[in-house]
Amino acid sequence: MTNTSENQPLAESEGDEAGDGWRAHLLTSRDDIRKLLERTRSIAVLGIKPESTGAPAAYVPAYAKDAGYEIIPVPVYYPELTEMSGHPVYRRLVDIPQPVDMVNVFRRPTDIPPHVDDIIASRPSSVWFQLGIRNDAAAERLARAGIDVVQDRCLLVELQAIGR
Repeated sequence: MTNTSENQPLAESEGDEAGDGWRAHLLTSRDDIRKLLERTRSIAVLGIKPESTGAPAAYVPAYAKDAGYEIIPVPVYYPELTEMSGHPVYRRLVDIPQPVDMVNVFRRPTDIPPHVDDIIASRPSSVWFQLGIRNDAAAERLARAGIDVVQDRCLLVELQAIGR
């Protein structure tokens, strides 16, 4: 994807982690991703869609649920939904009353910036941008806040790769 001005990395002086230490939170290796998935138990899915849509934002979380992860729905659309798969729906990540290990993001790269403050405030251990989703500026802000970030990877494919 082409970087836009809002997708440019932050200046070196911005953020909580000084210097390049924040870059350790940008996970790209198979081993780092495997370790992340092994320590993750709960996944809030930002942009989840109802199963009836047949969209990746429906079947990827369903696969993760079948693989043993707790899925917490955070749809962006579908205002009539109050529950999905027996779980209450939340409209903001900070409204989830329990700690969340991962936020799995199903939003276009240009739609991510309005969610970054909510993600940071909810303090997940990690954020996963699905395949085709990359926003380097958002990833840097999250990493500087001490949150591990995976970009442009399919959660379903990576779960299959580790045998889940």
